[in-house]
Amino acid sequence: MKTIDYIPTSKIERASKLVQTGAKIGVNYIKHYAEKMVNSDLTRDKLNENNAEDIYDGLKSLKGSALKVAQMLSMDKNFLPQAYVEKFSLSQFSVPPLSAPLVLKTFKTNFGKTPYEIFDEFNANSVNAASIGQVHLAVKDGKKLAVKIQYPGVANSISSDLALVKPIAIRMFNLQGKDSDKYFKEVEDKLIEETNYLLELQQSQEVVQACGKIENILFPNYYPEFSSEKIITMDWMSGLHLSEFTAKNSDQEVGDKLGQALWDFYMYQIHVLRKVHADPHPGNFLVNENNQLIALDFGCMKQIPDDFYVPYFELINKNVITDETLFNEKLFELEILRPDDSASEIAYFTEMFHDLLSLFTRPFQKETFDFSDETFFDNIAKLGERFTNDTNLKKMNGNRGSKHFIYMN
Repeated sequence: MKTIDYIPTSKIERASKLVQTGAKIGVNYIKHYAEKMVNSDLTRDKLNENNAEDIYDGLKSLKGSALKVAQMLSMDKNFLPQAYVEKFSLSQFSVPPLSAPLVLKTFKTNFGKTPYEIFDEFNANSVNAASIGQVHLAVKDGKKLAVKIQYPGVANSISSDLALVKPIAIRMFNLQGKDSDKYFKEVEDKLIEETNYLLELQQSQEVVQACGKIENILFPNYYPEFSSEKIITMDWMSGLHLSEFTAKNSDQEVGDKLGQALWDFYMYQIHVLRKVHADPHPGNFLVNENNQLIALDFGCMKQIPDDFYVPYFELINKNVITDETLFNEKLFELEILRPDDSASEIAYFTEMFHDLLSLFTRPFQKETFDFSDETFFDNIAKLGERFTNDTNLKKMNGNRGSKHFIYMN
C-alpha cells in the first residue's frame, strides 16, 4: 500500500481538500444525469460507488477526525447506501499509512530517540493503519509488541474539521434550534480524548484489570515505559479481525461463545463499571486461534451518568413501556421529547419510540434470548423500512435526545 509523506493540518489546507472532493462529486452527478437522459432505467448504484470512492479518497488523505466520522457512519448499515458502507468501513483498519521518515520523526519528538534505540527490533512499515493512528510491530527482550503511533496534527485539527462538517450534519439530520451544539461538543470532546494516548493507557489498564475475569475474552498488557502522549505500546495480539472471522466461520457453537463473550463484556462495563467501550467497530476486536475474543483500543470510553443510566434502562422494563404516563416521563427525561414540541410531535415520537423499544428490548425481557431468531430480525428490517419511507420523519426536528445517546447507541 502506498504510504503518506504529509498530512494537511491547517484549516485552509483541510478545507481545500474537502472542496476538491466536493467538486469531484459534482462531476459525478453531472455524468449520472447525462447518462440518465439516455437511459431512464439507470439506477444510482454507480453514482453511489463513484461518490463513495471520491469521498473516501479525500478523507483518507486528511486522516484524523474527518476519517473518524466516516468510520462512525460505516457502523450503521441502514443509514448510508451500501457503496458508502463498504468503502467507509475500510477506515476501521485499512488506510494508507505514514511513511517511515514520518514515523521516525514522531519517535524523535516524543522520546528523543529513534525506535531502533528503544526496541530490539522495529518494523518502520505499518502493519495496520486506521483513522487516528497506525500500528507497528516491535520486539523487546524477546516479546512481540504492538506500537501505535498517532498521526501528526490530528489533535489540533479536530475542532476545525468538525466546524466544516457541522453545517452538513445540521442539514442531514434536520437539527433545528441552537442547542444542537451539545451533540457536536460531545463528539469533539471524545475525539480529543482519543488523541491523548496517556489517557488511553490509563483507561486500557483499568479495563484490563476490571474485565480480565470475563470468560473467553483477552486483553493485551500495556507498557507505560514505552508510551507517551502520541505513542502507546502494548502486547502484540494475533488473530483475525472479527468481521473477517464471522465471514468464514461455520461453527455455530464457536459463534455463540464469541457472541456471549461480547455480550458479557458490554453488560459488565455498562452495569458494573458504568462506562462503555464506545468505539466498538470490528477492527477493535480479534479472534485468536483458540477462538477467544480479543478487545483492543480503549481510547474512546464513555462514562454513563446516573441521570441518563436510570431512565435509559428503565425503558427496558415492560411495565414502563406499557404504562403511557411512565413511558412519557422517561422520554422527557432522556430529552427524546422536548418541552417545545407541538402536540403532533409528541404524539408522533411517542408512537415511534414505543414501537422501537417494544421490539428492541425483547432480548432483555427473558433470562435467555436466541439471536438467531429470524422473526426478530425480520421485524427490525420491516420497522427500518417503515421509517425509511416515512416522509414525515424527515420534516421533524431531529434535534432531540440526550447527548449521551451518541456513544451509548
